[in-house]
Amino acid sequence: QVHLVESGGGLVQAGASLRISCAASGGIFSRYAMGWFRQAPGKEREFVSRINRGGGTTWYADSVRGRFTISRDNARNTVNLQMNSLKPEDTATYYCAADTVLGGDISASAEYAYWGQGTQVTVSS
Repeated sequence: QVHLVESGGGLVQAGASLRISCAASGGIFSRYAMGWFRQAPGKEREFVSRINRGGGTTWYADSVRGRFTISRDNARNTVNLQMNSLKPEDTATYYCAADTVLGGDISASAEYAYWGQGTQVTVSS
């Protein structure tokens, strides 16, 4: 069983930066690809970013590419999302998720077996 806990969310102004983190426990972190998703009120959960097990390959949604950077520290069992040039449309609850099986659609929620409780990011205009 993998337990994920997000932190670092908050309220910022448009154009600002924010770094959110996810701490994992209960499993062998380096065996999992990790993803970030977000969900705004009234909208479906959407893929934001993913990083492979070793940290050498990353994926991003078009809406965040060039502004967000995902990273991981396998020694500390953490995955981070550095968010720059934030926009009001980035406002959402952000969730980290662990992909323990691999091989499916990396942007699909169903690919990820474990989820954190989420951290709120609010960007004011």
